[in-house]
This record gives sequence, C-alpha cells and structure tokens, in this order.
Amino acid sequence: MLKRWKGKKLDPWLLGSVILVSFLNFFLIWEDEYANNYYTTAVGSMMESFHNFFYASLDSAGSVTVDKPPVTFWIQTISAEIFGLSGWSVILPQALAGVGSVLLVYFLVKPNFGALAARIASLAMAVTPIAVAVSRTNNIDSMLVFTLLAGTWFLFKGVREQKLWSIVAAFALIGIGFNMKMLQAYMVVPAFVLFVWVAMKAGWKKKLTTLAASLFVLLSISLSWALVVDLTPADERPYIGSSSTNSVLELAFGYNGMSRLLGQDTGGDGSGTDQGALPAQDASDAQPSGLTDAAPGSQDTPSSGTQEPPQVGTSGQPAGAAQGGGGMFDLGDPGVLRLLQDSLADQASWLLPFALFAAAGLLAGARWKSRTEKHNETIFWLAWLLPVAGFFSVAGFFHHYYLIMLAPPLAALFGAGSVELLTLYKGEGWKSWLLPAAVFTTAATQWWILQPYEEEIGSFWSILILGLGIVVTAGLVLMKKNSQPIKQTVAVAGTLILLIVPTFWSLTPIVYGGNSALPEAGPSTEMSMPQGNAPQGQGDDDRRVSAQGLPDDMPLEDGPGSGTAAEGGDGQGGGAGPVTQDLDEKTLEYLRENNTVETYLFGTVQYSTATPYIVDEKESVMIMGGFSGSDPVYSVEELEAAVAEGDVSYFLLSESQRGGSNEEVTTWIQENGTAVPEEEWQSTSTDGFTQLYKVTLENGGE
Repeated sequence: MLKRWKGKKLDPWLLGSVILVSFLNFFLIWEDEYANNYYTTAVGSMMESFHNFFYASLDSAGSVTVDKPPVTFWIQTISAEIFGLSGWSVILPQALAGVGSVLLVYFLVKPNFGALAARIASLAMAVTPIAVAVSRTNNIDSMLVFTLLAGTWFLFKGVREQKLWSIVAAFALIGIGFNMKMLQAYMVVPAFVLFVWVAMKAGWKKKLTTLAASLFVLLSISLSWALVVDLTPADERPYIGSSSTNSVLELAFGYNGMSRLLGQDTGGDGSGTDQGALPAQDASDAQPSGLTDAAPGSQDTPSSGTQEPPQVGTSGQPAGAAQGGGGMFDLGDPGVLRLLQDSLADQASWLLPFALFAAAGLLAGARWKSRTEKHNETIFWLAWLLPVAGFFSVAGFFHHYYLIMLAPPLAALFGAGSVELLTLYKGEGWKSWLLPAAVFTTAATQWWILQPYEEEIGSFWSILILGLGIVVTAGLVLMKKNSQPIKQTVAVAGTLILLIVPTFWSLTPIVYGGNSALPEAGPSTEMSMPQGNAPQGQGDDDRRVSAQGLPDDMPLEDGPGSGTAAEGGDGQGGGAGPVTQDLDEKTLEYLRENNTVETYLFGTVQYSTATPYIVDEKESVMIMGGFSGSDPVYSVEELEAAVAEGDVSYFLLSESQRGGSNEEVTTWIQENGTAVPEEEWQSTSTDGFTQLYKVTLENGGE
C-alpha cells in the first residue's frame, strides 16, 4: 500500500476540499455541550459496563436500549473513552466521517473520469449542506454514508480487478451499515447488485455465485447482532427501545422499516416518537405515559404529555406543524417533484438538475454491448440516486437529515458530468448543448429554492446565482463556435458558480446555529436550537433560561405543543426530544448525601432528566421509559424487586397526563413513596410539578 503511494503528489485541489470540509464539520462543535442528548446519554451509560456497551443501553441499569443498532455508538463510546465524555467527543467520529466521505468520492471518481472530475465531485460533496449539518452532530447518518462509500470503493476495486473477496467485503460493509441505521443502509443494495451484474467481466453463472456469496455475507452480518440480542432471554438484556414486541428484528423491519415508508406509528406502545421515529398521528399518540419527569434545573417546560417543546424549522415554520406529507414534519407533498419543494430542496437538491443532465451526457450514445467502465459507474451512481430519490418522493415519514443519502451520487454525477458535458460542448449536435442547458436550469432551480428565504437572508444570493447563470449561459451560447481558450474557461466557470450557494448554505449551521437532534441546513432562529451547535457568540448562557425552567407565563411558539410554560402546551409533540437541561446542584448534593448503598442515584421515566447526571457528573441513573417515556421497561414487580435489592430508592418524576404503558409503575412510586419536601432538595420551587420520592421496604413495595 505504501509503495503504491510512494512518489505520488498530493492533489492541492483535494487538499483544499479537505480543509474546507474540515472547517465546516469541526468549527464550534466544542460549544455543543450535549449534542443529541438522547444518544450522548446512551454513550455515557455504555461507558459504565461491557453489558451496557454491547447492547447500546440508554441507561446505567441496562434497562432499555436506544432505538438504533449499536455500531456507531460503539465508535462514539471509544472516542469518549479517549477524549472524555462531552458533546464534541461524541460528534468527532461523525465529523471525521464527513471528511472521509469527501476523500472517498474523490478516489471513486478519479480512476475513470479523471482528476478534474474528481476534484469537482469532492468539492460538491464537501459543500452539500445536509451532509455538513449532519456531520456536526452525533446522529448516525454521516457515519453510515462513509461506510457505504467505503463499500463502494471495495466494490469498484473488486469488479475492476476481478477479486471476489473485495466484492464480498463491499456487501459486508452494507451489513455493518445495517447495524448502524438498519434498513436505511439497504437503500444502496440495488446499485451494488446491478453494478456486479453489468460491470463484472464474467459469465452469468459466476456473477450469480458472486452475488449469492455477497448477499449471504450481507445478511449474516446484518442480522448477527439482532439475532444474538433477540435470542437472549428478555430478563438478561435491556428492553429494545421503541419496539412493540421487545425485538430488534421487529424494530428493524417495522418501526425503523415499513413504518417509514407508510407513515405509520408502531414504536413502543404506540404512544411516543423518537429521534428518528414517526411523528405521532394525533394528540394522544404524542403523550408519554403516566408521570413524566423534568429534572430540577431543567430547561424543559412543564408539559401535558409532550416529550419536547415545539421548534421552529429553518423556513420559520414550526418544526412540529402538520404541513404537507410526513405528519407533524414539513416534508412537502409526495410526488415526483417533492425533492424540489421548498420544504426539502435546500438540504440536498441544489445540484439535482445538473446531475440529471450529466447522466444524460455520460450515457448518450452508449451501446449495451460496448459499455465502458465510465458507463458502468454512471449506471451505478444512477442506481444509487434514483431509488433513494424515489423513496423520499413517496415515503410517509422521514427526517430532513436522511437526505444525506442523496449526497454521494449527486456529487459524483456532478463531478463526472461536468467534465463530460464540457467535452461534449466542444463538439457538435444536440449533446453539445447539454452544458448550457444544465447550467441555466440548475441556476434557475437554485434561484427558486432561495425564494422562501429572502425575508431572512435578503435577495442578494438569489439575484447573484440567477444573474451568473444567465451570464454564463449566454457566454456558452455565444462562444459555441469560438475556439479561443476563453471558451473552456467560461465552461468551467459555469460549473463552479453552481457551488456558490450550496457553499453558503453549508455555512448556515455555523452562522445561524444548528439543531443536533434534528439537523438541517439553512437560516434558523434561536428557538430552533433546543440542543446543538450554537452560532458564534451564542453560548449556553444565551440558550438557557434559568436553573428551574421557563417562566410560567412565557408563551411557547405556535404549533403543536403551543401554549405557555405553565399550561404545558396542547399535548401534542413530535420531533427532537427534550431540551438540553441544566443540573440542580442542590438535588445532586441531596441525593449523594442520602443515598447509602444504592446502585443508582435515582430512577426516572424520561432520559432527559438523567442526561446531566450521567454525562456531566458520571452518576448512574435508572431510566424507566426510553425515549418517549412510554417503553414498558419495568413492571411493578420488577421495580419493587429493584428497591428490595437496594438498587434504587429515589425517583425523580414530574406530573403529567396519565395513561400509557408506565402508568402502573409511576402510580406505584407515587402511592408507595414518600415525597421529599421541596426545600430540602430543590434550589427553586416548581410548585409540586417536579417531585422527588423515596421508596423503601418500610413505606412501600410490599
């Protein structure tokens, strides 16, 4: 390997792209205290024992898992072990994965399309807005895309060099991707299978054998962790968070599978949502069960069953509003043009028109029996792009950041197509007009995408891109028969101007701040940052309201969950999860002084209460309800046994609407526990909304 690189010069243009994406991915991530606190809480718990590590347990007790497979969280836990648990240490692997994806796109495009195409493709990947937004968080998708691109590298190598092991390794990496984000990894399987079939230089029998072996390995690796977990007795492992049947396979193919396509809510007991889950379909579906919890000193507002406050999306609309498709998330209307609607287009669709023109140019005049490696790789990128775009065009539910799956094929087609359309432009016939048409259409599309944001960012960017698009297109048309060098310069400029606006949009998570729970690119307001990257100059003090939550008379934003902090909104939730919380030092001091030999500092229903204690103070906390507080993690008998065995005595709960799978447990705590007077453990009274209970064998549990 070292011999292969010896004597080769580093491409300075690639270095420039790497420096750019490194800045975009890393700058200010150290200001993100908890990142996505759901996942960071799990990492803190996973650091406590190998049992928690293996199962990706959300809590210290190994009671309930997160709602995704463990591979990405294993990597994040290792990072936290090396650098210490913090927001930036769990973001670091994803930020590095984003840089790695830019490098992989370059090395995937270069062999057959040349250095110029690879440079443009890697730059396009670097400035894909949603890729930047996701890479600045501890969400899984950036790591997944890097893994799938690594698989693509092994696939191209295996087919080019006729090496079976490399092709099998490519499919194995998809299997690893399944253990990151489940069926989302399978979006590229059609492209992988098709590429082996059309590009491998072998007879059909060998192709079938290769595919059979590859798919066997894919399925074996995909199901390995799930089968181990599902075959383990339920009382020896955590409850599978957000599942209906305490099964990883059901979670994969139901809640994280068909439910996404059909827009159905099948998670947990049907009463809650998760970071990547379906939004609730009605008010009752959004309510966590029984008593929920809000830690003293939390920024959570007392709510009537919501698991998070409403958020303002990047377009200024409440992120939880029931707009278009996707229930409470604005996903636009299903259809062919969904990816160009203003609810989605600004995340990954800036180069989509050019990519389609590029594919036409790359495949123009191709004959099936005389296909070149260029044609085969173009077919591969199209086979990645079109099914993924098709899914997002019709799916009942997904989050905006899933659109990162479009970034690699769009970047590759943009880079490869830029060079190909330039070559065709120098010739004659209809194909020579593809470049001017692609530049103008894409510039006009970018102008269209910017229109809903002019009130927030002004008209400069939309006027700039439309003006440049018209000027360059006119130059390409007028210079069509000109043989001077300026002709090629204008053509290259026509391609590069299309990256101006995406580059600006990629800066918005830094300039305007980001949301680590539901990352998006684009201008946003401070209220859209319940957790995540604060813009420069807006640190934690700017985003936190007080040590005891929001003032009672503070109005929440319009939309689901609207109302005042005291009213708790309208009982409708959906979205990003509870707001990052502050820790009440008086509560911590009281619990440390009064716990004797208990294993866990306290028990609570929702993870958000536990987050600052697990992450900041490295305390062990029992979480009894998973993400939404609705997972049936403990029965009354199991909780009574935990108290009897000295595992836990204190429970920190908050009043909320009753109902759901945990009502019996929370009622048992309330009826059999002793309420600790507020003045003994709270810095500021919450008028009984938040209550600490002590349950012992003397006053309950018999």
